[in-house]
Amino acid sequence: MIYPKAIAALIEQFQKFPSIGPKSAQRMAFYLLRMPEGEVKKFAQCILEAKANTRTCEICYNISSTSPCEICQSSSRDKSTICVVSETKDLIAIEKTNEYRGLYHVLQGLISPMDGIGADDIRIKELLTRLTDENVKEVILALSPSVEGEATSLYLSKLIKPFGIKISRIAFGLPVGADLEYADEITIAKAIEGRREI
Repeated sequence: MIYPKAIAALIEQFQKFPSIGPKSAQRMAFYLLRMPEGEVKKFAQCILEAKANTRTCEICYNISSTSPCEICQSSSRDKSTICVVSETKDLIAIEKTNEYRGLYHVLQGLISPMDGIGADDIRIKELLTRLTDENVKEVILALSPSVEGEATSLYLSKLIKPFGIKISRIAFGLPVGADLEYADEITIAKAIEGRREI
């Protein structure tokens, strides 16, 4: 079916979202068209405000409304521990458990040669710079147990060992191949509790 230009353009934009195929994009576009105009304007405004009012923390690379972010600014956080995660959504999943009180470092991806993502394409150099702070005593690797997560963890552990800092990894209470963001709070809390040194 040939759609009017405006609808075809809308469907094309929705298809740019991860895991959204042509049929899902079409459903989303038609759902949006059925929404009252006030709701559509509100939706569009939320997108514009989210884009305008979020930035990347200059210290940990978390997405935040401020830089440094609230976690990096907090005096109640344990500055001796840095938990390394792939994405902000993983940080949020860990924060929901209320078990971890240290700092974070968001890599903004994982090493994935198949996707053309190397060590220089994620925030590894910035992590190593943070480890020169003598207050840091432990790095917790909280990366998903995927092939990319394993490769990134091994690579990071080799780079961190010369610093003389304890390196641990969250326990595998999570199924292999699962994404951290979809795990429940109890599973993540147990995984952090049962972390082991590498």
